[in-house]
Amino acid sequence: MQSVEPYDIVRVIGIDPGTVAMGYGIIDWDGQNFDYVESGVILPKESDSLPLRLHAIHQEITDIIDRYLPSELAVEDPFVGNNVRSAFAIGQAQSLAFISAARVGIGVWRYSPATIKQSVTDYGRSSKDQVKEMVLSLLRMELVTNRDDEADALAVALCHIQQRS
Repeated sequence: MQSVEPYDIVRVIGIDPGTVAMGYGIIDWDGQNFDYVESGVILPKESDSLPLRLHAIHQEITDIIDRYLPSELAVEDPFVGNNVRSAFAIGQAQSLAFISAARVGIGVWRYSPATIKQSVTDYGRSSKDQVKEMVLSLLRMELVTNRDDEADALAVALCHIQQRS
């Protein structure tokens, strides 16, 4: 009988980009199971100028990547809608994650909000609360924070894992 090779563990960091708050969530996946590793929200000083906030975010996301050594990075794409200015700010924050990942050779994937919701809840127009409930259920965990940015980042990581499989 032929033996089955064990799955390699893939460590994914999901990013919910923002210039006021950037959520991150790290999940390990062995091909069958999700394991929560770490999550949080990067909160630069709101009173700082945009360049200073971007610098602080870049330093923290680089430190997180160096500490947890993810093999893949997934980022939520901005939803433009009627607020183009907000979309640009999110794009600036998104680029910080891209630069930090490129620095250490991590592959980067991007997902729309609808794709993330569809992957996590099976419905592309789910509410933030529905997404958060499914994230907690899939990761078999209690609420880590009330911040949507953190739950959204974990949803991005879960979406990536589900899309890659």
